[in-house]
Amino acid sequence: MLHNLCRGVASSWVALTLLALTGCGSLSGAGSKAAQAITPYKIDIVQGNVVTREQVAVLRPGMPRAMVQDVLGTSLLTSVFHAERWDYVFTLKRQGAEPQARRVTVFFKGDAMDRVEADELPSESEFVATLKSNPIKGPLPPLTASEENLSKFPAPAKTDAPGTAAGGAPTVYPPLEPAAGP
Repeated sequence: MLHNLCRGVASSWVALTLLALTGCGSLSGAGSKAAQAITPYKIDIVQGNVVTREQVAVLRPGMPRAMVQDVLGTSLLTSVFHAERWDYVFTLKRQGAEPQARRVTVFFKGDAMDRVEADELPSESEFVATLKSNPIKGPLPPLTASEENLSKFPAPAKTDAPGTAAGGAPTVYPPLEPAAGP
């Protein structure tokens, strides 16, 4: 009799488990709506070099590699097999915004720049505008203090000797090296 009771409990347990699992499949539509409403925070992922229209406009054929590097920075991709080519790749992935991806390729002949191939690049101000998030709504508070607000704070302590702070610590220090003689 005990054996039959255990068998009945076990079969009931299996039946409840299967019923619960089939219920999960029928609620998938409701679960996805809840998942869309509540999403985890995702950090901004920035990779590569930001290259703007203004930077590319400075480049001229015949510029040495060092000058190109001064303007654009160190390239993200360099290859032993393609020593005459530098690739600047930039990607930005932000939550709630379209991902940005741009590529600039600089070709060299020897030590001199030959040509530049680039995707459509933003100006510096256009790129900065894409970085702004949630603007502050409403008027900004004034950045000045009225006499009434200033009177709430104690007046600064006066020092007795010139060159010392309120706590007695010197504010004027001797030179680190002796003065050069004649």
